[in-house]
Amino acid sequence: MLVDNDWAGDPDGLVALAHHALVPTNRIVAVTSSLTSPMFGDPTGEAERGAALAAELLHSLGHASVPIAAGPDTRFGGRGRASRAAGAIVDVARSEDELPLFVVCAGPLTNIADALSLDAGIAERFTPVWVGGSLSGEWEYNEQTDSEAARFVLAHPGLHIRQVPVETYRRLAISIAELRLSLRRSGTVGRWLWNVFEVLDLPDSVQLGPMWCLGDSAPLVATAIDDPGASLTPIDGEPTRTVYSNLDTRLVLGDFFALLAGVDGSAKP
Repeated sequence: MLVDNDWAGDPDGLVALAHHALVPTNRIVAVTSSLTSPMFGDPTGEAERGAALAAELLHSLGHASVPIAAGPDTRFGGRGRASRAAGAIVDVARSEDELPLFVVCAGPLTNIADALSLDAGIAERFTPVWVGGSLSGEWEYNEQTDSEAARFVLAHPGLHIRQVPVETYRRLAISIAELRLSLRRSGTVGRWLWNVFEVLDLPDSVQLGPMWCLGDSAPLVATAIDDPGASLTPIDGEPTRTVYSNLDTRLVLGDFFALLAGVDGSAKP
């Protein structure tokens, strides 16, 4: 799998990356970093900063060899050359492997859109799993960060996409009290993750508490966790798009914290 996210934005992306890396059935072949929403401030340089955060986390989890590529700090369309992230997605999609390729995106679809623009033929060589969008048309962060990229990817011919819309991923909520306790008692990696939450410069419209959504972890039910409660539903009139309309939140969160507690010897029983 290739994992794409705006790692310098909402910290739940880094929680999800740690989960992907800890699950023994996942094999991460590359990580790409996308732009952040202007709601977090000027996005210039944030894709590179996100790549550095992802690299630091993966190194602490024993995955230092995973290649990481940053995408552009601007939205899809009108760029004269492909980004390193787009090139990485094309290279992974074009490589030969006996396993199916999932490209998990829990941020804006910018890098996937750029990759498809670079090489439209890769559409049949991977399955995107996207955390974003809304079935009811409500405002949704990942979609609105780069709405043109979302329209381009969702309408791309030959691309069979699995979507986790906001109506589903918002169910992966956890109280700040439980999140703080669970991360701070889970060794050095857990404490590192909690520190990212503490130092996050949130806009006035967003507050850290009393709960947080860990929705970026939802794709684990597509790539690693055999969730009997997950429901994958086709969209009428769109044969190449299916959506997750249900998932077992306790299973996803419980699996993560159990795996994280065993990362190093400093974790408390």
